[in-house]
Amino acid sequence: MPGTNLTREEAQQRAKLLTVDSYEIDLDLSGAQEGGTYRSVTTVRFDVAETGAESFIDLVAPTVHEIALNGDQLDPAELFADSRIALPGLLEGRNILRVVADCAYTNTGEGLHRFVDPVDNQAYLYTQFEVPDARRVFASFEQPDLKATFQFTVKAPDGWTVISNSPTPEAKDNVWEFEPTPRISTYITALIVGPYHSVHSVYEKDGQSVPLGIYCRPSLAEHLDSDAIFEVTRQGFDWFQEKFDYAYPFKKYDQLFVPEFNAGAMENAGAVTIRDQYVFRSKVTDAAYEVRAETILHELAHMWFGDLVTMEWWNDLWLNESFATYTSIACQAHAPGSRWPHSWTTFANSMKTWAYRQDQLPSTHPIMAEINDLDDVLVNFDGITYAKGASVLKQLVAYVGMDEFFAGVQAYFKAHAFGNTRLSDLLGALEETSGRDLKAWSKAWLETAGINVLRPEIETDADGVVTSFAIRQEAPALPAGAKGEPTLRPHRIAVGLYELDDESGKLVRDERVELDVEGELTAVPQLVGRRRPAVVLLNDDDLSYAKVRLDEQSLAFVTEHLGDFESSLPRALCWASAWDMTRDAELPTRDYLSLVLSGIGKESDIGVVQSLHRQVKMAIELYADPAAREALLARWTDATLAHLRAAAPGGDHQLAWARAFAATARTPEQLDLLDALLEGTQTIEGLAVDTELRWALVQRLATVGRFDEAEIAAEYERDKTAAGERHAASARASRPTDEAKTEAWASVVESDKLPNAVQEAVIGGFVQTDQRELLAPYTDRYFEALKGVWESRSHEMAQQIAVGLYPSLQVSEDTLRKTDEWLASAEPNAALRRLVSESRAGVERALKAQAADAAAG
Repeated sequence: MPGTNLTREEAQQRAKLLTVDSYEIDLDLSGAQEGGTYRSVTTVRFDVAETGAESFIDLVAPTVHEIALNGDQLDPAELFADSRIALPGLLEGRNILRVVADCAYTNTGEGLHRFVDPVDNQAYLYTQFEVPDARRVFASFEQPDLKATFQFTVKAPDGWTVISNSPTPEAKDNVWEFEPTPRISTYITALIVGPYHSVHSVYEKDGQSVPLGIYCRPSLAEHLDSDAIFEVTRQGFDWFQEKFDYAYPFKKYDQLFVPEFNAGAMENAGAVTIRDQYVFRSKVTDAAYEVRAETILHELAHMWFGDLVTMEWWNDLWLNESFATYTSIACQAHAPGSRWPHSWTTFANSMKTWAYRQDQLPSTHPIMAEINDLDDVLVNFDGITYAKGASVLKQLVAYVGMDEFFAGVQAYFKAHAFGNTRLSDLLGALEETSGRDLKAWSKAWLETAGINVLRPEIETDADGVVTSFAIRQEAPALPAGAKGEPTLRPHRIAVGLYELDDESGKLVRDERVELDVEGELTAVPQLVGRRRPAVVLLNDDDLSYAKVRLDEQSLAFVTEHLGDFESSLPRALCWASAWDMTRDAELPTRDYLSLVLSGIGKESDIGVVQSLHRQVKMAIELYADPAAREALLARWTDATLAHLRAAAPGGDHQLAWARAFAATARTPEQLDLLDALLEGTQTIEGLAVDTELRWALVQRLATVGRFDEAEIAAEYERDKTAAGERHAASARASRPTDEAKTEAWASVVESDKLPNAVQEAVIGGFVQTDQRELLAPYTDRYFEALKGVWESRSHEMAQQIAVGLYPSLQVSEDTLRKTDEWLASAEPNAALRRLVSESRAGVERALKAQAADAAAG
């Protein structure tokens, strides 16, 4: 939509001209149960640097009824266009603007999202404003550096609750008048409105008292484990306040589990919204609780880094997200009493693999990305912004020291509370506390793109004594189309030496050497003269961000003993290295499968096990020689069933293996077992076939054609909830018929009526890896429809389609050719070009990996 974009230059000009003082926002949501539109009245007080200047305020609304500037009534027909209201003839000093508009509820997860729960037929509302969607609810200067106070007044239906950034007041005649917030950015303001269920507590320590609230829909209340959520929250309060030496900066802390949320959560000041899939309806593994805890801590960390102190412009988005990610993992690893002291293992095997993958795409960019406009930032919530940035912060902590790092952070918060900053402000604080000059470090790590590879070079004598030990650093060429040059970086790493303990049979660390690696070759004289160990592991403890390769002897030993590492982190690093080699076509898929099957039975970390399940399936489906794919799938599926039957009854591993088996079950006997587990005619001791596992079985049986509409509808009758609706939509789309695919495609591409969560479910069901031939005709249809979809839908909805329906399964030169032809002829904007180019890179990578696997066969 023209005008919805905002360039950095426009934002800088507006920030020079304006200083915003306050917003008063009056919303009439009394008709929310019926939907449609609602009245929005905004009064903004702001100062202007010069008389006669012109500017604009942002608003996305169907209708503007009134614009009053400094008491003068202006014509909306003349001034409101392209989601902007022009502001001519501004006065030097204080100006007052009043805007009366009708704004629209959405079903896309942007702006004010409206959802009707099929269980009670009640509407539930919540706002989601990051990056630029406060303007869908009230007129606003939509950029992070124009902070102000916000005072909300909301009229809601009888019996509903309204929650915002400020403490919840007593309602009078169903009108809720909130006190003004501190000075914050538009994108972290929030309203959550509806007949929500709530549980309340308080965080108290050393005279401090912070009210805590947890909210969800009543239909989920029986599943809400509020005690566990409060426990993690209090742990975060304790650890962050100590490390940041700055008291929690807002008057209360509510966490609201809301429906159809596009992201994991959002750090609205004092009113965090979280996807309600984190209210677990069925048994999940401990890995799911760990991920939820990390999300809770991530958003809590944002109360300081992002909300209290906010980036000036979106090029420092990485700093908000990376800091929250790093500190949330560090809290799990170090906070007293944490359930997840091995959280860096999870980070290495999930978040970091995401970063490595992202950094090898043609869209790779420096951590401190060049953000020219809102279109740029909307596609920049990626593995570099979150995971690579957090990895580099971990490297920075190793480089300057943890105590020095947090001392710098403490000074930073005190100096810039409720203000806006640039990266240089944080680095300056860290330089003062650490004594390190970080300018060269910042340039190498934050202002360049790409990834380094570290390899050991070891020479021994006839007796196996090390005569030479060095670490070679490589800077591979950046992907075609990426900007920048390959860069060798300074790395602070540990080298771990591991031996097999005869008594325990475990691989244990015998020695650890920490050092700086710089340039192409770094000698490690400390290791010369000692007997060569069984395994040499570079970047032990995962201090730096680099792809690590094992030397030939270590790789051979790890291939036989990967599951024997005593500690989970070195196992995770070796697993991650093997997966990376598979993606890079250095390790054939068939060999990766053999490696996993040889070691996964000894892997105790359930998060690692589940990551391996996903990676093996992806490797076989995309990276294996197509001629060998079915045999490899059969081998893997047989193994999943064997592990399922052998797993301890009722444990996490049993549940994980049940889901892995259900994902690829293929023989008549295996599918009969799925059917029998659903019907209860067969059981596996300890395995609870509960609601979510039932849907996993139904999904597979629908995908292979065993279940049709009657069986799917019957399952939905058992689970007539929002989650059940999504599962049923996905199962219908997964059926292997032309009719099912035509119907699913039409509902997503040719219609815009589906809510965001249902659209996502339909796309997930539509794309099935064992339906390549059935899906082949949709390659051309995708390219024919894509530009129109992008230009007519909201960003979130269009991105789901652009990424989810790209023909990633059609791994062929023909797909690459059609993609290139479309990119050349369609002239997409930069954001859409990036998304399609990233998907194209996945096909190109798969072709190389398939060739490597075929050569090995």
